[in-house]
Amino acid sequence: MGRILIKGGIPLRGRVKISGAKNASLALLCAAILARNEIVLENVPDISDVRVMIEIINSLGASAAWENPETLRIVPPKKLNAGAPFHLVKKLRASNLLLGPMLARFGQATVALPGGCNIGVRPMDLHFKGLTGLGADLSLEHGCVCGSTPDRLVGARVYLDFPSVGATENIMMAACLAKGQTLIENAAKEPEIVDLANFLNAMGAKVRGAGTDVIKIDGVKYLEGGVRFPVIPDRIEAGTFMVVAAATGGDITLDNMIPAHVQPLSAKLREANADIIEGEDTLRVCVNGPLKSIDIKTMPYPGFPTDMQSQLMAMLSVIPGTSVLVENIFENRFMVADELKRMGARIKVEGRMAVIEGVDSLEGAQVKATDLRAGAALIVAGLIASGETEICNAAFIDRGYHNLEEKLKSLGAIINRK
Repeated sequence: MGRILIKGGIPLRGRVKISGAKNASLALLCAAILARNEIVLENVPDISDVRVMIEIINSLGASAAWENPETLRIVPPKKLNAGAPFHLVKKLRASNLLLGPMLARFGQATVALPGGCNIGVRPMDLHFKGLTGLGADLSLEHGCVCGSTPDRLVGARVYLDFPSVGATENIMMAACLAKGQTLIENAAKEPEIVDLANFLNAMGAKVRGAGTDVIKIDGVKYLEGGVRFPVIPDRIEAGTFMVVAAATGGDITLDNMIPAHVQPLSAKLREANADIIEGEDTLRVCVNGPLKSIDIKTMPYPGFPTDMQSQLMAMLSVIPGTSVLVENIFENRFMVADELKRMGARIKVEGRMAVIEGVDSLEGAQVKATDLRAGAALIVAGLIASGETEICNAAFIDRGYHNLEEKLKSLGAIINRK
């Protein structure tokens, strides 16, 4: 799984370019299955999750390959090969986003139950509710989701009990080729949803309302494709570097990002006494005084993102006073607390709440990443700890961060891969 070694205690300074969004890229790769003609995606991060998704859609009959380090050229399948293979799907939760496009375009789908990070229960009941509402026949057979449609999917009104990003995306993609209009109520509002809608519309879909809690889709007979489309910047990578700047007492300017997408984090860092200076597509984070303890509750967008609370936990562990984190999205997202305690942090976890008592400093230790964002949190911890930190299971970090070590080195970090 690889190891990362960090010598901490250095304020990081400089500029860093934010890569394309992991979660947006995965959804767009699945949506490309809907098109008749070639698609070119720009600003795609070369990370392990994207590489796995490329393998999966190629196994279905597509032809996706890198045109250059940030650009993917995708030829959609003319007909569907066998179902998405288990040995690939088990690595990637987002593989369940293939169900909607496969059912809509080909009338059939077989996808092994997906894997991904072990951060809690992420049921597919809302995916099933939406797709069956559109007329799909779904069943679980031998660890796979098997689906078929007797004919073309039919538009319907779907209310989501929770604003699930994945379910919203799956239903939206399927509805693009359904007969009639589909309404998704209590839809997720994340920027990645808006990016997917813009991509679908560029290919000929009729999607309105993305970014609000009601999305309307008027089905069309086919999506032409034949477009070039840039992926939005990764707001979680941007957020991670924002926390790195604040936690190390540094001064970092982020390029190629959308400041509006990180407003919940910006608000909390300002509350903690960091300075945030926003530009049109840049954002600078610097610290000119002692940081303060804060409280955080994760919520669906536009609330505070669950994917950033682990990194904040690492930063808050060395801020004087008591901070409280409440996790409202995933019930198993505090596993990083035990690793931070190995470095000297004082964290008490009670159910979905973590109480953090700030200590004077963390000490370098051997720790292990238990999931993608826990790995990012340990990077933050290693950068502020005294001595050397060794992070095992570094492959988790590779799932969501492109060229992370080199970017940190350019800011002055002492970090190496073993």
